[in-house]
Amino acid sequence: MTTQFDTVLVANRGEIAVRVIRTLRSMGIRSVAVYSEADAGARHVREADTAVLIGPAAARESYLDIDRVLDAAKRTGAQAIHPGYGFLSENTAFAAACAAAGIAFLGPSARAIEVMGDKITAKNAVAAFDVPVVPGIAKPGLSDADLIAAADDIGYPVLVKPSAGGGGKGMRLVEDAADLPGALVSARREAASAFGDDTLFLERFVLRPRHIEVQILADGHGNVVHLGERECSLQRRHQKVIEEAPSPLLDPATRARIGAAACATARSVDYTGAGTVEFIVSADRPDEFFFMEMNTRLQVEHPVTETVTGLDLVEWQVRIATGEPLGFAQDDITLTGHAIEARVYAEDAARGFLPTGGTVLGLAEPDGPGVRVDSGLHDGTVVGSDYDPMLAKVIAHGDDRAEALRRLDRALADTAVLGVVTNVDFLRFLLADEDVRAGRLDTGLLDRRVSEFHAPDTGDEILFAAAAYHWLTLWSNGTRTGADPWDAPTGWRVGGAHPLSLRLRTGERTEHVLISGSPEDAAVRIEDRENHTLAARLDGDALTVVLDGCSTTYRLAEDDGTVWLAGDGGTWIVSQLREASVRGADAHAGEAELTSPMPGTVIAVAVSSGDAVTAGTAVVVVEAMKMEHTLTAPIDGTVEVLVAAGDQVKVDQPLARVSPASESESSPELDTKDAAS
Repeated sequence: MTTQFDTVLVANRGEIAVRVIRTLRSMGIRSVAVYSEADAGARHVREADTAVLIGPAAARESYLDIDRVLDAAKRTGAQAIHPGYGFLSENTAFAAACAAAGIAFLGPSARAIEVMGDKITAKNAVAAFDVPVVPGIAKPGLSDADLIAAADDIGYPVLVKPSAGGGGKGMRLVEDAADLPGALVSARREAASAFGDDTLFLERFVLRPRHIEVQILADGHGNVVHLGERECSLQRRHQKVIEEAPSPLLDPATRARIGAAACATARSVDYTGAGTVEFIVSADRPDEFFFMEMNTRLQVEHPVTETVTGLDLVEWQVRIATGEPLGFAQDDITLTGHAIEARVYAEDAARGFLPTGGTVLGLAEPDGPGVRVDSGLHDGTVVGSDYDPMLAKVIAHGDDRAEALRRLDRALADTAVLGVVTNVDFLRFLLADEDVRAGRLDTGLLDRRVSEFHAPDTGDEILFAAAAYHWLTLWSNGTRTGADPWDAPTGWRVGGAHPLSLRLRTGERTEHVLISGSPEDAAVRIEDRENHTLAARLDGDALTVVLDGCSTTYRLAEDDGTVWLAGDGGTWIVSQLREASVRGADAHAGEAELTSPMPGTVIAVAVSSGDAVTAGTAVVVVEAMKMEHTLTAPIDGTVEVLVAAGDQVKVDQPLARVSPASESESSPELDTKDAAS
């Protein structure tokens, strides 16, 4: 017996909410979005048929509030709730509350979530179904002494893992027995802080590990199938960055065996719906795999599986929840071609992957053969510090892996989020890596390559393009144009040319750019260097510059003197600086300025204006996206605090200044003389 849904609430936000709403619309199902005050203008709110405000920006008071989500479902007549991923998607209490309220939860039972949410219980459950597990010790209540005693039998290196939670928190790699006691203490502390549970277990560390996961579907009639595997080895600090299907490592025989193990895992908890079973595989022994955990929800990387199988996983989540049986068997599933996904994050890879933010001033998202984009963005989206920094996913499909890689790189080159610094340039750097292109992957590869990445070089042509934009705005300003040659910004003067001078900064580079002539025929140069010919045209948000006969078109946006330029080689930010007066130039001579490394909230100010500080003294603490960053005094001196606790700050916003101690304040000889007199 099946029960049809005409209204489904999506208990999530961002790109996954938009993606779920898209399938609901295609199925003729009315969609309900929920949103916090911070997301009032978000894309998922715009695209849903109905939207309900459920609370303030803090997730615990909105997206994580079970009562508010259920109230929204009841008020809108929703018969089912899709949890997306993150937030309440693997919350046992939420699944149980939905059942109690008579609302279908588009996921597995509360029992399946509970069993698979505890890694020790999950490991023991699947082992009973002959699923291979990593050698180790996994029992509730293990003491540090128990773990230390077991480690020698397991064999070093060992991996210390918390039973609860995920995301790599509390995990410790220990290669020497002498380091294990300290690692257990710090792992318990971090696990208790992150998950409220300090239970630990040990596993043998698999050398050169690869992270391979298998997508399964299970209905309420006992049918379980797998949809092939995904390779997720390109990770940074245990967080996936690039995923693909199928894995370039596995042969058909191993693919069948690992798929069967995933199905057995699902059967061990009477699973229903879409789920993912994660395995660890040694790059040196690709025929040997071990169970890691099961994610009882849709995965971020599910689009690569959809692309190679032709199945819509959200659609099947809905169908299974209505009681419909799977309409196919394992032999009916085929994998066609190859798909690769890249996650676009609001983070600055050149600055240690610190989270960024801002307002989307201009947006370019790719399309074309084999390209798919799952995005939560639109022009005007405000990317704040309240939620996860993932903005979008770019997916490319090809007949083979090489074609998929080429298409993904081209798609990323056509991706621009002007106004917000993203990791797109880093993604292209990673895709160009020789080992990545050859499929020689392991979970440590990305972290080994990070130090080799640098932001795209800013050549003179980028400064010339920014200067051309500022110059064109003067030409288009009616008060500055006309027949009078004095009014046109051509640089014309009696007795000789006087070019327009612009002081521009990008990164650590500051230059004076001089430009004169007309938009069709201009001369441009960096101060004290040779002239170049230039012609420029602005058409909406497209800036075309012909420099020395070579034409380049940039996607452009401008905000208060700062120009964002996106081209094939990357995205650049160029700021126009006002020329400082002589007095102003000396006003802060010798001072050290502390600026915010990311947009966020000032959560603590450790000093007061006028306090004497020494180098290394904590001054201000900024928090963004659950990351705290403490700024310290770089020199000895007197501090001037420019912000207060609770202030919202932008990236590079000045937070404090430290004036160096004067010679009279710091010289012991002067102090001695003063005392003697």
